[in-house]
Amino acid sequence: MRILVLTNLYPPHAIGGYEERCRRVVDGLRSRGHEVRVLTSDHMVKSVVNSPAPPPPDPPHVSRVFRINGFFGQPWLSITKLYGLEKFNHATLRTELSTFDPDVVHVWNLGGLSKSFVLTLQQWGGPVVFDVSDHWIARSLRADVWLRWWNGEAGGPGARLLRTLLLASGIANRIQRAAPFAPWSALRFDRIYFCSAALREITVAKGWPVAHAAVIYCGVETGLYAQRPASGRFEKLLYVGRLDPDKDPLTAIRALGLLHAQGRRHLNLTLYGRGPDDYVATLKAEITKLGLDSAVTFASAPSTEMPQIYARHDALVFTSAWEEPFALTPLEGMAAALPVVGTPSGGSRELFRDGENGLVFPAGEATACAAAIARLDSDPALRSRLAATALPEVRARYDLAAITGEIETYLAETLRLHVRR
Repeated sequence: MRILVLTNLYPPHAIGGYEERCRRVVDGLRSRGHEVRVLTSDHMVKSVVNSPAPPPPDPPHVSRVFRINGFFGQPWLSITKLYGLEKFNHATLRTELSTFDPDVVHVWNLGGLSKSFVLTLQQWGGPVVFDVSDHWIARSLRADVWLRWWNGEAGGPGARLLRTLLLASGIANRIQRAAPFAPWSALRFDRIYFCSAALREITVAKGWPVAHAAVIYCGVETGLYAQRPASGRFEKLLYVGRLDPDKDPLTAIRALGLLHAQGRRHLNLTLYGRGPDDYVATLKAEITKLGLDSAVTFASAPSTEMPQIYARHDALVFTSAWEEPFALTPLEGMAAALPVVGTPSGGSRELFRDGENGLVFPAGEATACAAAIARLDSDPALRSRLAATALPEVRARYDLAAITGEIETYLAETLRLHVRR
């Protein structure tokens, strides 16, 4: 298959798991003999630009051409300037559809990109598959400035007058040909899969007609992860993720404080991740307040080193406090044979079975988090049992090769269904 991938960011210019998963799936599809071309934005993530070593040059199948509006620190444009951006993005997409002539278009994250790409793809008429692993449809689609403006949901009296004049004069028709707009009900997602049933349900609840969508979970390259060696040691707790209120490392810190107050002072915590300076300052202040300065360490490492880092710890603490679509971090911990303590928020409730492949606690509840860690500390057999159950499950159900195979099958099925019409 010739597959055209559309996505807002693409590694090494990435902010999280969605972009990394896109790259890994693209690499997997290419290794299976498919011709894949990636169109992404020209936005360069600050952490990459400011890194000591320049990012490697892009491979020939990756083209950074689209322009971002509003997201990732980019300015929000006025409606007249936004028209120029929309016109450029759509012209770029149409040119690629013509020159690359894909068998199927594979749409990933459109956050910050032109959501009206959906309309241009409908006009193209070929098979389109949407991979949805965050809330860009549920939360962001109706916030798209271009579509909101033309649907009369943005701007004041002046905007209403301008819309009326453009529609009455016929100029709107010319604009629409270059940068399409339409009522929300015109946007279709006939072939779509979500990374969890929870995210699909959230999107349906927001009024989008996607109840028919498939679920294809996120995966990790389980073969990369060193397994924690068998040991009676239980000291080193690990947190991996953004240092951000949504991920809630504060709860892990407070749980450690409660555990130290109970006399479990052999426990320590390493926080692998980065975050805004003000929030990191809040975390450090709490650490000092609880007397944990010698027990909590901040660290960071490239993603290539993380598979070895997990195995140096004794348990993973996953504290996410939001409706996470489907987190990769617990899968990575399980792939390293770590017992995992986590919150069953969002898609994670489809992964965790409390007491079988992990221990769960309600998001934001440090006391419950501490109690779960204390159970692991007191029960070596429980630690072994959880890890022994989770490791083969992750390898069988969530290995990236298997997940890529599911995506490949879905793309091929979409192409077959389209040809049969």
